[in-house]
Amino acid sequence: MPFEAHGVPYGHSTNVVGVPAGLIASSAFNDYPVPLSIRGVRETNRALFAMLDQARDAAEAAEAFEKYLRAVFTIDTETAAVKTGNGRRFRASYRQLLEGWGYDANGAAGAVLKGWVESRFGLLPVFHKAPLRRVGSAAWVRYVEEKMSPRYHNNSINLQLDLLYEFCQWARARFYSGARHITLYRGVNDFAEHEILARPDHHSALVRMNNLVSFSADRTVADAFGDTLLEVRVPTAKLLFFRELLPQHPLSGESEYLAIGGDYRVRLSYL
Repeated sequence: MPFEAHGVPYGHSTNVVGVPAGLIASSAFNDYPVPLSIRGVRETNRALFAMLDQARDAAEAAEAFEKYLRAVFTIDTETAAVKTGNGRRFRASYRQLLEGWGYDANGAAGAVLKGWVESRFGLLPVFHKAPLRRVGSAAWVRYVEEKMSPRYHNNSINLQLDLLYEFCQWARARFYSGARHITLYRGVNDFAEHEILARPDHHSALVRMNNLVSFSADRTVADAFGDTLLEVRVPTAKLLFFRELLPQHPLSGESEYLAIGGDYRVRLSYL
C-alpha cells in the first residue's frame, strides 16, 4: 500500500534498502541522510567489488566496472543487439537507459528508471508526461505501460541499475570527499513536474521532486533550462549517477547527476 503525504500517494510501505520509504522521501532524510544499500547486491557480486578494491584510481575502477557488466550481461558498447541463432536480438543495458533519459526523461527509458526507483527505494513517481495524482488514472496507466516496456525489460536491467547505484556509492566513498551532501542545480520554467509544499519566502521553498531527478553540477548549464534556478543540497546517498563516474557516457555534455527524489529544501534564484 502507498503511504500518503500532503494527501498525495508517494511511496510503498516496503523497499529493499532497509530504510522506510516515507523517511527516504522526507526533507528530514535529505537534511540528515544515512547511507543506503540495495540488499544483496554486493554480496552476490563479490567478484566485482574485489576488482574495484584493487583499483588505484577512479579511472581503473570505472574500467573494472564496465568490463564486469560487459562480461556478465553481454553488453556491447557499440550496438544494442547481439547475434543469436535466429538473427539479432536487442539486449537492454544501463547505458541505453542513460541515453534515453538524456534525450527525454518522460520517455520509455525514463519510465523504466523511475520504475527501478519505485521497486528499490519505494518512492512512486509524481510526474511522467503528466502529474501522477492517482494510481489507476490514465496518466498512471501510461506510465506503467512504458515502465514495463519489453524493449528494456530483458537482460536483468534492474540488476544492472542496482550495480550502477552500488558502484556510484562505492566510488563516492573511495575516491571523493566522503561529504554527505553535494550542491547541485536544476533550471525550470514552471513547477509542473514539482509540487511546492511550502514557501517560507521569495527565495526558498520545500519542493516535492519526482522519484528520479536530473541536476547539474554547473550552475550556468542549469540556467539554460529555465528562468528559475533551484539550488539543492542533495545527499550523496541518493546519487545513482554523477558526471565523473564513467569516462564516457551519454550525460556528460550537461554535467548531469541523477538523484533519488523526495521533499527537498531549495534555494530559488530568478533570471
